[in-house]
Amino acid sequence: MKKVVLITGASRGIGAATAVLCAKAGWDIVVNYTQNKGAADALCDQLHQLGAKTLCIQADVGDESQILKMFSQIDSHFGALHGLVNNAGVVDMTSKVEDMSWSRLERMMRINVIGSIYCAKEAIKRMSPLHAGVGGSIVNLSSVAAKIGGPGQYVDYAASKGAIDSFTIGLSKELATQNIRVNAVRPGIIDTEIHASGGQPNRAKDSSSMVPMQRPGTAEEVGKAILWLLSEESSYTTGSVLDVSGGR
Repeated sequence: MKKVVLITGASRGIGAATAVLCAKAGWDIVVNYTQNKGAADALCDQLHQLGAKTLCIQADVGDESQILKMFSQIDSHFGALHGLVNNAGVVDMTSKVEDMSWSRLERMMRINVIGSIYCAKEAIKRMSPLHAGVGGSIVNLSSVAAKIGGPGQYVDYAASKGAIDSFTIGLSKELATQNIRVNAVRPGIIDTEIHASGGQPNRAKDSSSMVPMQRPGTAEEVGKAILWLLSEESSYTTGSVLDVSGGR
C-alpha cells in the first residue's frame, strides 16, 4: 500500500511544489485548499497523471469543525495517513505592532499556530501505534522570520512561526517513542504568491540583496527539503528545524 500524505494549503506555492515532488516519489496525496478550487483541481489532475491517487478537500484550517470534517473524509477515502505537511498559513499587510488590530492577531494565530497544532493532533490519532497506526512523519512550515522578528512589517507573523518552532521541538519529544517524527522547514525569502497577499508582490526579487546567495529561493527547493523529512531517508531526524534560506 502506498503512503498517504496530507498537505494543507496545497493549491499553490510551496504546498503545490511539495505535492508534485511527493507524487513523483510514490505518495498518494490529500490536497487541502481554502478558496482556490480551480488551482487545487488542476493540481490534483497533474498529480493523477504522475500516478498518485488524490483527494481534493476544501477546508479552512483555522476552523475546528472544518479540520475534523477533512480528517473524516481522509478516513473514508484512504483509511490511513502516514504524512502531514502543515503548510497552510497567512501573512498580512506590513504594519507596526502598535497599529495591529485584535482581529488581525487572532486570525494570524488561529490559522498559523492553532490550525497546525490541531491538524497534528488529528494526524497523530491516525499515525500512532497507540491508535492502531504504523507511525509517520509531520513536517511543519516555519519561517526565517522566526529568527529575524519581522520588525516594522510583520512581528505577528514572525511570532506565529516562532511558536511553530517550539511546537515542533516539543511534539517531536512527545512522539519519539511512537514512530512519529516531527520536524520543521524554515524557508527564507521564497518566490511565491504569499508576498502579494501581504501587499508586496515583488518582495522576493527586491529583497535578494539581503540573502547571502543573492537570490530568492524557489518553492521546489523548499519542497525537496520537506520531501526528505517526510521520507525514510531522514529516519533518524526528529525535532529539527531546517533552514532553507540561502544562508540568511
